[in-house]
Amino acid sequence: MIKIKSLISEKIYGLVKSINAEADISVQDIASMLEYPPDSNMGDLAFPCFKLSKALRRSPVQIAATIAESLGGEEIESAEAVNGYLNIKISDKYLCENILPEILDKKENYGAPTYLGEGKTVVLDYSSPNVAKPFHIGHLGTTVIGHALKKLHEFAGYKCVGINYLGDWGTQFGKLIVAYKLWGDKAQIEEGGIDKLVELYVRINNTIKGDEENGIPAREDLADNARAEFRKMEDGDEENIALWKWFVEISLKEYEKTYKQLGIEFDSYKGESFYTDKMPAQVEKIRECGLMKIDDGASIVELEEYGMPPCLILKRDGSTLYPTRDIAAAVYRKEHYNFDKAIYVTSTQQILHFKQWFKVVELMGYDWHDQLVHVPYGTVSLNGAKLATRTGNVVLLKDLFAQAIEKVKIIMEEKNPDLKGRDDIAEAVGVGAVVFYYLTNNRIKDINFNLEDALSFDGNTGPYVQYTYARACSVLEKVGEIESPAEFVITAREEAALVKAMAQYEEKVLTAIRDYEPSVITRFILDVAVAFNKFYHECKIATAEDETVRATRIKLTEAAKYVLGSAFSLICLKKTERI
Repeated sequence: MIKIKSLISEKIYGLVKSINAEADISVQDIASMLEYPPDSNMGDLAFPCFKLSKALRRSPVQIAATIAESLGGEEIESAEAVNGYLNIKISDKYLCENILPEILDKKENYGAPTYLGEGKTVVLDYSSPNVAKPFHIGHLGTTVIGHALKKLHEFAGYKCVGINYLGDWGTQFGKLIVAYKLWGDKAQIEEGGIDKLVELYVRINNTIKGDEENGIPAREDLADNARAEFRKMEDGDEENIALWKWFVEISLKEYEKTYKQLGIEFDSYKGESFYTDKMPAQVEKIRECGLMKIDDGASIVELEEYGMPPCLILKRDGSTLYPTRDIAAAVYRKEHYNFDKAIYVTSTQQILHFKQWFKVVELMGYDWHDQLVHVPYGTVSLNGAKLATRTGNVVLLKDLFAQAIEKVKIIMEEKNPDLKGRDDIAEAVGVGAVVFYYLTNNRIKDINFNLEDALSFDGNTGPYVQYTYARACSVLEKVGEIESPAEFVITAREEAALVKAMAQYEEKVLTAIRDYEPSVITRFILDVAVAFNKFYHECKIATAEDETVRATRIKLTEAAKYVLGSAFSLICLKKTERI
């Protein structure tokens, strides 16, 4: 649709200039004003003439009427002036002849705006779980939003580096070491994996906190011990370093299982620990720039004049904090990857943190500070319950996936008991249902996850769109390979509606990248799925009597398969040829 909009914009621009050659307006201005009407009965495109009123010294109604009288061409079926708007209906024949062949030629590369990222590199920091803590539903956002943004940028021609910035350093390891030395059993942890590490972590936190109501005193001495054990880690204590490496190894084995289910791979697993020897140089640079101040023993960068509280660089005891590590990591990544953009996907709770250290990077004189992008997302709860690892109140992602997969198996047993490869398909649909449900929402909104809604085969769900894809595959399997007709013929409005829905793919990709918003793609997928299902139910495909109509409809089905499959790959949704 971008090419068609561009063509129409040039024609409107010519007509505007014919009204007033001195009007200060460009083709790009015209293109940015074109809209999609809320009701397709009004037309395929709408051009509001209100912004032109001053420049052309005419009322919007007069401008719309004047343009409507002269606007024409093979791509335009009609142009109607309505209350200051120009409503444009694109020719179904022109649309079909220009869009359908392109989809069939480019297949799953259709809609890829590779010109956008050519020669550019994007580094994406996402998922990044804390070692020795499980993947729970709260990690879903950073993981699937981050990977969707990576796939979108790759689709647009960028070289992408996906970094899993593991939380593998910090005082929590001091706690875990204390807990292991007090209560741990190596054989049990080897067998139980990360779940046993979580039990130790929850136990040490509960013990430190105590329970006044039940007369169990707090154990602050254990908190002191934890800080001491972490300090020993930082100083290179062999025993503690060995335990830490073991905890990391156990955790990664568990995380890899989840990433495999999601179809996600990372280019780097360099966590916080990797940057421990790179932080001193950045701390020294902050001092050299005259930014460092001492406040109650801690080292800070004052940010009051920028409307923010101080950014803490070093604790009183000289140990580092998150901003110190993030600054060191950003400098390393710029030097190592020479990125054009560095994207960080974390919750909205960290907005201030990123604003602070981004500003510190700017004040340090790094001219690439404006290439740092924080992409925040809302919190997720399950039936209204918030999640917290240290109290043990978590819904593990592996358990959620297992529950979804099992429910899908039950549904499949009822609908298609003889389906081959049922276990793999159930996993694709069950995991896909969870991912799609999450990504259907605007990323900034808080989500209350409902598994029953996510697994429905009716409505705006993953199973619905995956079933639509399988339906297209089934049609194509039955008819076999056919040649495209010499001329595509559209005879039903459902056919034209499907072409128009698919024609917006490139625009949707560009919008999703611009706004860092994967939900633009999930909504596009739903639009195409709805249009395809209406086409499927209202139009005879394989049994159409006219051979050209039949061939057109088969090729339209093939095009829908390509577009849906391509869009699926952008949001961690697996293609299902059978359900």
